[in-house]
Amino acid sequence: MTLNIAVLTLSDRRTLESDTSGDCLVARLKASGHRLADRQLIPDDRYLTRAVISQWIADPKVDAIVSTGGTGLTGRDGTPEAVAPLLDKVIDGFGELFRALSYQDIGTSTLQSRCLAGIANGTFIFCLPGSTGACETAWDKIIHHQLNSDTKPCNLAMLAPRLKEK
Repeated sequence: MTLNIAVLTLSDRRTLESDTSGDCLVARLKASGHRLADRQLIPDDRYLTRAVISQWIADPKVDAIVSTGGTGLTGRDGTPEAVAPLLDKVIDGFGELFRALSYQDIGTSTLQSRCLAGIANGTFIFCLPGSTGACETAWDKIIHHQLNSDTKPCNLAMLAPRLKEK
């Protein structure tokens, strides 16, 4: 199953030319057979983040959103606060699994990650840390498999047609 995935980078310092995390995600989603629906880079701003994500959630051509950046603890980090109110359902296991896998690479520093995932209006949303290494870990060890309909015994891709059931 091919999905249309939008990529959002939140950063006050990066440009599209220097956005290695966004580049990593775009390359990996394409290598996995998915299509890039849209890509944006915006400053760390809770309301701008919410506006962009809301626009993609409302777009029936966007099946999934992957953001990078803004999940840390500094005053400017507000991605979880921006995205959480938009979610219909939280995928709690994503953050738990990410931190468990990340611990193998960065030790206790992983506790600073407030990454999260959920579903809104039938759209999968994954909010990742801003480092390229974190994006590699999240995509290679979790997202790639869950957005692949061949992953057994179950995956998120197979649920996509049922997300808007009443």
